[in-house]
Amino acid sequence: MSLETVDFKRLQLTAGMRVLDVGCGEGRHTLSAWLQAPVHAVGVDLSSKDLVTARSRQAEFPAPAAADRSLTFIEASALELPFADESFDVVICSEVLEHIFDHRGVISELQRVLRPGGTLVASVPRAWPERLCWWLSDAYHEAAGGHIRIFGRGELQRLIASRGFRYLGGHGAHALHVPYWWLRCAAGPERADTSPMVRVWHRMLVWDLFSAPALTRTLERWLDPILGKSVVYYFERRAPGTLS
Repeated sequence: MSLETVDFKRLQLTAGMRVLDVGCGEGRHTLSAWLQAPVHAVGVDLSSKDLVTARSRQAEFPAPAAADRSLTFIEASALELPFADESFDVVICSEVLEHIFDHRGVISELQRVLRPGGTLVASVPRAWPERLCWWLSDAYHEAAGGHIRIFGRGELQRLIASRGFRYLGGHGAHALHVPYWWLRCAAGPERADTSPMVRVWHRMLVWDLFSAPALTRTLERWLDPILGKSVVYYFERRAPGTLS
């Protein structure tokens, strides 16, 4: 799938696993999980419009033939997930927590539905590129449904680890997207879609997405650790009573 923030190689999906994508939007990570392994993938989001798009995208792919594979999209709140305790092997929450006032409540729900020993993946915008976006444009973070907080360096990692999770590692993602958002913010909301520099950078991103040339793939791999627009964290939920 395009524009994945999560590195699925780290998840080691196996047949029959249950995978939950919280705040799935148009379904990029839910669909990727479903296509990559015979798993039961569930995407949850509050936006009925995004879920309609997600289901239409599902129809674009041939349904993988496997009895132990399924894909479901559900409209629900991340603060009240409609699932039993410890019912998923993997939980993904990508680019969601920066939008929600009660982010600690969401993390509690992610923990509740993930089985002990299961994997949690959480990603948020990297702090310093995000701060520059906020400085360049009030509209960037004041729009309805937009970003309401910036997680400082390592802040989310420490918060989740304090909730009974063992940190497994992390990485940056989408470094080439950072200048695009800086250009949009600098252009302002009225000119963001018509600015020549924004349009040129957007065409480059589309070309990179569909062509995946070695030059840009290598450049982004070098830049992701310091400039990646997203930081992605991987955790294991500790079993109750486990200290390490």
